[in-house]
Amino acid sequence: MGVATAVLVLAWCAAAMAQSVTDHGTLPDRVTFRSLDDRTTLVGYVFAPRAAADHPAAPAPAPAIVMMHGRSGAYSSLGNGKYDASTISQRHQMWGELWATQGYVAILVDGFGPRGYPHGFPPHSYDERPEAVNEVTVRPLDAYGALKYLRTRSDVIADRIGLQGWSNGGSATLAAMAQVAADTPGAVMRGPRLGFRAALALYPACGLKGFFDEGYLPYAPVRVLQGDADEEVSAKRCAAFVEKSRAHGGDIDIVLYPGATHDFDDPGQRRQSVNANVAAKADALVRAQTFFDAQVRGLQPK
Repeated sequence: MGVATAVLVLAWCAAAMAQSVTDHGTLPDRVTFRSLDDRTTLVGYVFAPRAAADHPAAPAPAPAIVMMHGRSGAYSSLGNGKYDASTISQRHQMWGELWATQGYVAILVDGFGPRGYPHGFPPHSYDERPEAVNEVTVRPLDAYGALKYLRTRSDVIADRIGLQGWSNGGSATLAAMAQVAADTPGAVMRGPRLGFRAALALYPACGLKGFFDEGYLPYAPVRVLQGDADEEVSAKRCAAFVEKSRAHGGDIDIVLYPGATHDFDDPGQRRQSVNANVAAKADALVRAQTFFDAQVRGLQPK
């Protein structure tokens, strides 16, 4: 199959997924749970598979995915100060509904709102962000708080949970998956059965505040998806980060999309007006599903 044909096939698959989301989309359920920082009560939005009309009883337990938003927060900038399930950004809504239609229970963790920053942070504000939302020492605890919460639900398979993050949340995802924690109590939950089965980080910043300069090894498979024209974070730095980890035996890999920018999977017109982003988004949707089906759900590749 040629490159052009492959892109068309991937675009068709992505369009079919997006249509499924549109047809079945409803507002997710709002829940609250504790971060493992033992101080913060977090807000989460749960996207769950729909019960079939001929099987209205409680659904069988399903695999799950914890979703970690980026530096702009969980909500759309068009919400005009309203921060709830109705104003979740269209990217998070798209992914949450996608996972639900694929049979996963997905939870989007709002780690900024409960700490007083529901609007998130503007681009290039990295050095101005408070320690309360540190993506290496704090936000991984939010991910593990969500993991702990999911394990209280009867509709979730307790040891079949994956982790997905975007941008700053992608960095938090990488930190959360480290075999050796960066001074975070979440270390007690690491390992593919106690912790997450696998993780997917989209366009993370890979500096990670220098905590892993001596080396990074994930305890479960990790995949990084990034555009090589990313204007917010360094794709070269992430490629080097992944290469160094792989050299030490890390089960981690990176896909660099030619010409794709930061937020390439955002379904909004601004990002999708870039052809490279259209192709990257289409590939990411298919690749993410294939990866989690194998690593989280445990399906054998066809």
